[in-house]
This record gives sequence, structure tokens and C-alpha cells, in this order.
Amino acid sequence: MDSSLDDWFSSEILPHERALMRFLRRVWPNSADIPDLRHDIYIRILESAATSRPALPRAFLFATARNLLIDRARRNRIVSIDLMEDLESLNFTVDEISPERQVSGRQQLLRLAAAFNELPSRCRDVMWMRKVEEASQKEIAQRMAIAEATVEAHLVRGVKLLGALFHDDSESQATQERSGGVSNRRSNAD
Repeated sequence: MDSSLDDWFSSEILPHERALMRFLRRVWPNSADIPDLRHDIYIRILESAATSRPALPRAFLFATARNLLIDRARRNRIVSIDLMEDLESLNFTVDEISPERQVSGRQQLLRLAAAFNELPSRCRDVMWMRKVEEASQKEIAQRMAIAEATVEAHLVRGVKLLGALFHDDSESQATQERSGGVSNRRSNAD
């Protein structure tokens, strides 16, 4: 490696190492990987800068870091073919979802959505932010300008109401299925 590249790296890239490390700690889930990530980022930068020096070294550093993290995240999602062969050799049966289970799951989801829509509006908003958006209770309290204890109370109330609404709906549907819809036929005959 030539000394001009060393000098450029020392003066243009290394001063941003603390910011780079903060960035990596903030966005990468496994802190044990961070030293290796920093090393790989520096290698990519040096390889690229050997052919031409970027005009904006700090921006180049963080763009390189971002691209490396994206590559790593993609690679982590890929399942090894060897692993798949190992799993296939275990000869266990896979619990495939039958069409009946799919329909049942959709029906349950529709019943849950209907029960959710019956919640009082503030309770529904709190439940949505906590369970769907995964916001913390503190964040919800700030967004809605209410106390954290009130958020907790809405969550407890929402869970109880959903349980009751969902359970009552399940019970009435099960009763209708057991009776074969006889009560509906009788009322139509009257």
C-alpha cells in the first residue's frame, strides 16, 4: 500500500471512527460483530480508494458502511444448502397448513378485527400503537399526551375486552355450529 493512500486514510477516514462505531452500535443487532464490520468497511474503502479517492470521504465511509450492513443482513437471511440437506435427512413430517386451517385462520382474524373495532377509540389507539406499531408505553404516553399509568390501564382494559368479545363471538359461533343452525330455521319458519 502506498504512503499517499495511508496518509489519505489517516487524515480523511480515521477521524470519523467514533461516529462510525456509534452508527454500527445503533443499527447492528449483534455487538460482537462490530469490530469485524469496521474492519471490512475499512478494507472496502481502501480497495476503492486505491483506484480513485472519493470527493466526500465521510459520506463515502457511511455509504460503504450502509452497503456492507445491507449485504450482511441479506446474507444472514439466506439458508445454506448444506443446512437444508441436513434438515431433509432428519425425515420428520412437516405440519402443512390445510385449506381448512387457512380458512379457519382467516375467519379468526376477521373475528379479531371485528372485536378490535368494537373497542373504545382511545383504548383501540393505545392497543394499536403497542401491539402493532410496537411503541413503548412511554412513547405512547408522549404521543397521546397521557400518563404512562393511563396507557397501562388502556392496555389492560383492551386485552380484557378483546378476550371477552372474541370469546363471546367464539361461543356463539360454536353454539350455532353445534345446533346446526336450528334456531335460525325455526325463526324463519315462524
